[in-house]
Order: sequence, then structure tokens, then C-alpha cells
Amino acid sequence: MTELRYGWTTGACATASTTAAYTALLTGEFPDPVEVLLPKGRRPAFALATEELGDGRASAGVVKDAGDDPDVTHGALVVATVTPAATGSGVTFRAGPGVGTITLPGLPLEVGEPAINPVPRRLMTEAVQRVAAAHGGSGDVVVEIAIPHGEEMARHTWNPRLGIVGGLSVLGTTGVVVPYSCSAWIDSIRRGVDVARALGHRHVAGAVGSTSERVVTELYGLPETALLDMGDFVGAVLKYLRRHPVPRLTLAGGFAKLSKLAAGYLDLHSKRSQVDLGLLAGLAADAGHPQLAGPIRDANTALHALELAHAEGLALGELVAERARRQAAEVLGDAPVEVDVVAIDRAGTIVGRAG
Repeated sequence: MTELRYGWTTGACATASTTAAYTALLTGEFPDPVEVLLPKGRRPAFALATEELGDGRASAGVVKDAGDDPDVTHGALVVATVTPAATGSGVTFRAGPGVGTITLPGLPLEVGEPAINPVPRRLMTEAVQRVAAAHGGSGDVVVEIAIPHGEEMARHTWNPRLGIVGGLSVLGTTGVVVPYSCSAWIDSIRRGVDVARALGHRHVAGAVGSTSERVVTELYGLPETALLDMGDFVGAVLKYLRRHPVPRLTLAGGFAKLSKLAAGYLDLHSKRSQVDLGLLAGLAADAGHPQLAGPIRDANTALHALELAHAEGLALGELVAERARRQAAEVLGDAPVEVDVVAIDRAGTIVGRAG
């Protein structure tokens, strides 16, 4: 099997673009390729895709390579434009076209700030300082980051829900994109909780997918900022809420996915957990339907098991929802969070509720 190729974050690309642009502003020449220093001592070199030197300004751009990760920003052009600023002002950041602006509280940046996260800001600031020291600059500059077509790409991210409008965020804590690491998704879940708490929401919902999100929205009328697109990462939701509680949590998902939570799995992806038909058979037997234990254990799928139970008048969805609720409550521990569970079938019909 071929090893998956690592890539570079938008923050690393912005740092490379900033380094090249400021170097050209001071020297009149663009370094190409341009080397940057990332956390953990990595020193990748980036080829420049664009460069422009004008009167009192310089801009450079690199194309993001996300490696083998299915990153929506793979192939995006990340452009930094650097201009001189007032003496003693240090490095100021601005959002260019395609980079978002913060409009809601709860994120690691103040409302009104460009969506350039703290670590990329630090990396760019340190890069500016190194270039200034090498070429006699003051280090007082305005850095504008632009990502052409970023606003369109951002529609496929969490940014609109988090109140980041106008484009993408410049992200990255290590500078490296690890293929299929899921870290970006889990970080988005955490930022979603942060925003909900900052807005004063007392009820949030973690939904496995779009159908369960629609169902829970219709049930409770929750605003979009109270909805957490948790995907398979129910454990990430529960563990973060354990440390940063919201009074009420609803977990919503398909019967099969929630049966995995009922079995104690906190990662519901098919590669990392499987439906435990033996558990479902045991639930049926304990509920007074021992005749169903064998057929359910031999069922083709979780949906098949659900159909077998319904044919015998057993609300297996209710049993799974209640067991999943107990598992979730166990993970939450003593956190002041009341949790309820909504289980649906593939058509979006509710087959079980608990809590």
C-alpha cells in the first residue's frame, strides 16, 4: 500500500507568501523557492505561483498542496500583500478577497478581525521579524492575505455556521496537513460549541448527517448556531462539552450509527466501529422478546434488525436510544449537561427517542 502524502496548511502557505513578499519589498527580489520555519523545526520550501512588486507594496502567492487529504482548499492560491506601516505598529493583518471576517463571539479571535488564526499569525509575524533582521527592515507592516475564490470554497466548510463571513479561514497549528487525520473536523466541532456558548445558547444538537440535522431542527426549532455537524465524532462532542458544558444536548442520528454509541463506541465511522447485532439481540430478549434474539443476531443489517423488531411490535429504536443516552451521560460524567437522543431511519422517520 502506498503511503499517503502529507500536505501544507493555509497558514504555512500564507507564511511562505508573506516571507517572499516582504523580502521583495526590502530587497527588490523575490526568493523562489522560499523557505519557511514551521513548528517542530520543519523547513519546507515553496515555489511561487505569483509575484508582483509595485511602489511601496509587494505581493506573492503560493498554491496550496494538501497532499492526499481531501481538503476543500487543495489547489487554492494563497496570496500575501505586504505594505509598510507606521513605526512601532508591528504586524497588522487584513482579510483580502476570499478570506473571512469574524462576526460572532466564541472564536479565538475578536469580532471584526480577519479569520487568520493565532498560530498562522504568529508564524507570519516571526517570518516578518526574521526578514527584517536579515535585510534591515523595521518589521512594521500590514499583511493582507487573499485566497481567490475563497468565498465559494467556504460554503463547503463550517465557516458560515461559525459566523465567519466572506471567505475561508487561514488555519493550521503545525503547518502540516495529515491525510485523513480528522483533526480539522474535530476542531470545527469545538469551535461550534464555543460559538454556541458565547451566544448564550442553552440547547445544542449534534447531528450525524443532514437528515438527522433537519429532523432535530424541526423538533426543537434550534438556530443554525446551535447545530453541531458532528459526523461520526460523537466522542469529540461529548468530551468537549464535559469540559465546556451547555445545559442541554440532543444527539441525533440514524438507528445504525446510534446503535454503535449504545454499544460504547465513540467513533461511529464504519472503518472504526461495527454494528453489534448481538447487543441488539440482547436488548430484544431483555425486553420480553426472546424469540427475536436469533433472527436479529442473524440479520443482514441494523435496519433489517429494526424491521424484524417492528414486525413483532418491539420498539427497538427506543431501546437503542435509551442505551445510547446512558452511554453519552457516562462520558459527560458530572458535567451539568442533560442529554437526549433522537434515532431515525433512512427516510428521516423517528424510530426512537430517549431523555
